[in-house]
Amino acid sequence: MNHGASMGVAAMVAGKPVLVSEIDEREAMVRAGNLASALPREGTSEGRQLRRWLTQLVAAERVVAAEAAARGASPAGAVGEDELLPDVAARLEIGSVAAAVLATPLARAVFAEVTQAVEISDEDVTAYHARNPLRFASKPAVQQQGWRAKPVPAGLGEVRDQVAAHLLAAARRRAFRLWLDVRCAELVELAPGYEHPGDPRQPDNTHRH
Repeated sequence: MNHGASMGVAAMVAGKPVLVSEIDEREAMVRAGNLASALPREGTSEGRQLRRWLTQLVAAERVVAAEAAARGASPAGAVGEDELLPDVAARLEIGSVAAAVLATPLARAVFAEVTQAVEISDEDVTAYHARNPLRFASKPAVQQQGWRAKPVPAGLGEVRDQVAAHLLAAARRRAFRLWLDVRCAELVELAPGYEHPGDPRQPDNTHRH
């Protein structure tokens, strides 16, 4: 795969280069995978945006690896990916790059370290339940002829633990995303042609106003 100077630099992370050849290799892996048919063609605007996204991912992986080394974090005992990102909503909430980074146990170990101090209050739990009384309601019973009874709102006492776990998980995802955004802003320098996909200054950003 030839994208110009193969030994060029796509980004610098904490002063160390991410080579264009590394992005080439990652793109080749993605294009050899199950999602190949859904990917944009090489050389198109969308194809260049894919490479920019892959550069973001590789840089974020480097940032997380550096944090793991600094903290002495170990992938041993890391929680499963499905526990941190249980559904599509959670993945959208944390963002595509952070979600992809968390595919590795080492990144999930860093997640645990970075977010261990995150807490939610009783007031948060009470307010959420008041706004969403059916969020953890008992499932409606199926009645005759396929009709379902209306879901029954659960009292706060019954679902407090579920609500608290839901809110804490969401708060930890937000904290990790913010931490990753800040660290990437501090440590990552992107080369021309490998800017952030959403950077309005780069020519392939289609979200102009």
